[in-house]
Amino acid sequence: MLSDLSPVIAASARWLLSAFPPAAGPLNDALAEAQARHAATIAAALRYPTALDAELLNLLGPGGSGALDQVTGARPLTDAVPAWRTQVDETVVSWAACLLADPALAAVAAACLAATHHGANGVGDARRLTIPSPRDHRAAPLLRHPDLLGPIADLHRESLLGLLRPGPALASPGPR
Repeated sequence: MLSDLSPVIAASARWLLSAFPPAAGPLNDALAEAQARHAATIAAALRYPTALDAELLNLLGPGGSGALDQVTGARPLTDAVPAWRTQVDETVVSWAACLLADPALAAVAAACLAATHHGANGVGDARRLTIPSPRDHRAAPLLRHPDLLGPIADLHRESLLGLLRPGPALASPGPR
């Protein structure tokens, strides 16, 4: 895992799992979490491709889950916001949703990691994203459903597609 981005990765994956819960059972929980974490890890590595980008993230913060909660219609149960929600990055979640919904796009994104300071091996094997098994789909039917993920994925899909287009080396999109 990318240690400098781990709070954003963990919070973004947790948000995805809370918005799109896995099927019942501990094995399904584990498989869905693995998929969400892989998607959030690749998305975070592409969103913050340089050490400077990661440092700026640490300095400025990721923005929190407020806008995502509004898109999904989630309402806070209380006025208190759990601390992990402040570490959610809207763009990372949106890009992760794109990767979860489209294994071919996930394969392209995983291949582009070599152009980041995290390197091609920085996120481990992305097979659960690029070649999901039927078991992966059964474990996380909501998390892998393109129509359900659509409103979240559409928030920043164009910026991800622009980043992954063939052309010059991966340019730093930096915090936006």
